[in-house]
Amino acid sequence: MPAQVLATPASGFTLTRARLHASWLAETRARHDADGFGLYDVEVSGGRIAAIRPAAADDGRAGNDLRGRIVTPCFIDCHTHLDKGHVWPRRPNPDGTFAGALEAVDTDRAANWSADDVEARMEFALRCAYAHGTRAIRTHLDSIAPQETISWPVFEAMRERWAGRIDLQGVCLVGIEAVRDEAWFATLVERVAGAGGVLGAVTYMVPDLDELLDRMFAAAIEHGLALDFHADETDDVNARSLRHIAEAAQRHDFGGPILVGHCCSLARQPDAEVLATLDKVAARDISIVSLPLCNLYLQDRRTNATTPRWRGVTLLHEMAARGINVAVASDNTRDPFYAYGDLDMLEVYRMATRICHFDHPVSDWPKTVFANPAAAMGLEAGSGRLAVGQRADLIVFEGRSWTELLSRPEANRIVIRDGALIERTVPAYEELDHLME
Repeated sequence: MPAQVLATPASGFTLTRARLHASWLAETRARHDADGFGLYDVEVSGGRIAAIRPAAADDGRAGNDLRGRIVTPCFIDCHTHLDKGHVWPRRPNPDGTFAGALEAVDTDRAANWSADDVEARMEFALRCAYAHGTRAIRTHLDSIAPQETISWPVFEAMRERWAGRIDLQGVCLVGIEAVRDEAWFATLVERVAGAGGVLGAVTYMVPDLDELLDRMFAAAIEHGLALDFHADETDDVNARSLRHIAEAAQRHDFGGPILVGHCCSLARQPDAEVLATLDKVAARDISIVSLPLCNLYLQDRRTNATTPRWRGVTLLHEMAARGINVAVASDNTRDPFYAYGDLDMLEVYRMATRICHFDHPVSDWPKTVFANPAAAMGLEAGSGRLAVGQRADLIVFEGRSWTELLSRPEANRIVIRDGALIERTVPAYEELDHLME
């Protein structure tokens, strides 16, 4: 169904015979099939959802009869790096390794990351995400001095510019060792707090990890900040910083939101150790986000003509079984950490389904790109779900089942924001050519 065929007058409209999944409904009133889908009529008025009813039984349908096409909420992307995005043409990863990515980004940042450069690439990325149907994004911002003085003002301007289209959250990103410089760290915390941001770091198994984590938790408590960590993005079985984060949360009785990304090494550790870590994570209500595209690209990358032996993702099934809030997200886009991607969360979920086995049964795994990341980001109640009274932020797909939805790129999807169709043209890469010279 082309967008121009869909009638969405400002006075209101109804999408009939829309196929909705139980995982994104506040309540299920229709009969749902084995994959969790039911047929509903969705009424929109004043830019909000006015009613969600089981599809009427009559066959004399007119107007917006979707004939069983899937309708979802708009996507929530809780872990991205908009400041790094799209530098690949001028600074590719030389060998596809994690070390190669670090070196390439460090070099490019020092040489090119002016305010104009960061702003242009962030704007390009947000236009892509918006066209694909994303309504909220959390981005990490490299905050190694002096980059924090450049990127944070750009982020604040972008957040204001995109308000009402994409809700933006920013997280400072430094190696945990940077926290050792107490004076500089205090200025970073003030900057993050002043920008209404999130306090973050990349954790490693450094000897003083617990002391540095204590410093971060104390700062978060003092300033009322949420926490967001990169942890254990490696196949090293001795990388256990996720457990140290959970133990720090326990020591400080931290009640704010904590989101931890990657946690790859957990999949390599003995079962008893894994279960002990997950029990501590569950006890502190810590959310976990896996980044299947980037981790598949970087982890177990071998340069001696041998094939990778593992997928690089963390133990989402075991986490979900313990009630841990889990999500998947885009991570990097066309930069040395991931050469591909377009901030299309359907692609992320499609690949996550294959890599992480989000099927047989599908269960409520679709929440990993809707309600679960919304909860991890602390968005308003009901975000990532479809419910009466919520903003009519919807995506209409051509697929009528999981196998149809996840087998094609769905380039013809229809995105509705506040009850109105949006223009879905993605920007051309040539718009960034002037930055790559």
